[in-house]
Amino acid sequence: MQLHWHTEPFLLIVLLGSSWLYSIFTGPLKHLWARSSTPAELRKKAYCFHASVIVAYLAVGSPLDQLGEDYLFFMHMIQHMLLVYIIPILFYIGMPTELVDHVLNNRIIRSVWRPLVHPVTAGLLFCLVYTIWHVPTLYELALHNKPIHILEHGTMFGTAVLMWWPIFSPSEAHIPKSSYGVQILYAFLLMVGQLPVFAFLSFANVAIYDTYVWAPRIIPGLDALNDQVLGGIIMKVFNMVASLSIISTCFYKWAAKDGEFAGMQTEV
Repeated sequence: MQLHWHTEPFLLIVLLGSSWLYSIFTGPLKHLWARSSTPAELRKKAYCFHASVIVAYLAVGSPLDQLGEDYLFFMHMIQHMLLVYIIPILFYIGMPTELVDHVLNNRIIRSVWRPLVHPVTAGLLFCLVYTIWHVPTLYELALHNKPIHILEHGTMFGTAVLMWWPIFSPSEAHIPKSSYGVQILYAFLLMVGQLPVFAFLSFANVAIYDTYVWAPRIIPGLDALNDQVLGGIIMKVFNMVASLSIISTCFYKWAAKDGEFAGMQTEV
């Protein structure tokens, strides 16, 4: 087994180009949009954005990609969890609010983006895309065809970016986060939306994907079926931790906001 790091031009251009564009717009061109953002705030945002790029390379450019493609289903699932959960959230945390609202000032961009990030649209699109890619025929096709594999990762990441907007929207003036009540319901439904894939992977009596059935067993004692079950558990753990964290945080903030409002009424 020869593990390697990917250095394909397309991958490097996308990742390094993203960091370069971000640095240009938050550095030399920040006078076009920045009004109240302080250097300290922009520095913290930059750390998060560039961290998302680093994690993206670790997900698709490190030996994790090869391990997931050729040997272990649960490694492929870890890769998908990075693409769906960690990278989009870091990306949003790293986006300056004023920059995002400056872009959304454009009526055409705003009219296209708003329906895509509506909780119903974004949640359904993500769950549909994520489920379809786990259909055995399509999953195997992606493993053995590089352009299809890129399409798989691109659509998963793209719909995950849409999915997280109602919760982590960096916009305040145009398309802000959903209300706390909507976020709670949304996070719960996202948990429910991944149940079919989890059940499909974790409760099957046989290994579903031929690639992992015939792959060399590089971890002693971990056969293809248990590898598949482990992948399903990893998927559900990520999903539940993210959803329950969001639900509990929203309940806390909602209660605190109501408490402040009640206190103001009492003072009046």
